[in-house]
Amino acid sequence: MKSTGNTHNRRLGKWGEQMAADYLLANGYTILARNWKSPYGEIDLISSRMDTLVFVEVKTRSGRDYGFPEEAVTTLKQEHLINCAQAYLDEIKANAALDWQIDIIAIIALDREANRFELKHYENAVNGL
Repeated sequence: MKSTGNTHNRRLGKWGEQMAADYLLANGYTILARNWKSPYGEIDLISSRMDTLVFVEVKTRSGRDYGFPEEAVTTLKQEHLINCAQAYLDEIKANAALDWQIDIIAIIALDREANRFELKHYENAVNGL
């Protein structure tokens, strides 16, 4: 039997991903894929803006009791994101000259019913380790 905390976290995460996608669309990005899976894990959003492919990790929290959402992107998570991005690039047979980056969008939900939240967008936040 699944715990209610797990269900709450899943719903919160999906809501945060939608808020992040809406934010990206409003700021000139195109969403290419959502929840893209690879052997290394999942990429929440894959988008593009101008000539850059942007992989986006979305972290959502319902408050600050457990720290800021972006603090959850550990060194291990960064490694997984880089490996996922490389797997995607391999799958689409991307030109080696293609510009790409990994961004983090951190969201703190203030009122989910009213879609009120704080959002921080960290561009090019994850680099090769």
